[in-house]
Amino acid sequence: MKLATSAIDATPAAETTGRAKRSPSASMRAFATRMVFSAALMMTAMTSVGCFLPIYSARPERRVQQLLYTSENLRAMVDEWERFWQLDAPSHLTPIRTHGGVL
Repeated sequence: MKLATSAIDATPAAETTGRAKRSPSASMRAFATRMVFSAALMMTAMTSVGCFLPIYSARPERRVQQLLYTSENLRAMVDEWERFWQLDAPSHLTPIRTHGGVL
């Protein structure tokens, strides 16, 4: 007597279609390759930004003027920050007390 094994061996069609599965080591290798390539691309882009987008003029006279304006703006920004947080006012916690009235 011969047994029919066709019902046992039949697998649904959805399981046999699709992409072939990669081994875990192959997928990790692909991920590591992608990360190394991304890091190299980012380093290349970060080191070449200054060449493509110059901040200051190439003429020395104009560049000095731009640098002076920038430093003045940064100084003014620090002053504005201290004024906003009221750090430019005298401290009332000094060890020497002053008389607040009219002498």
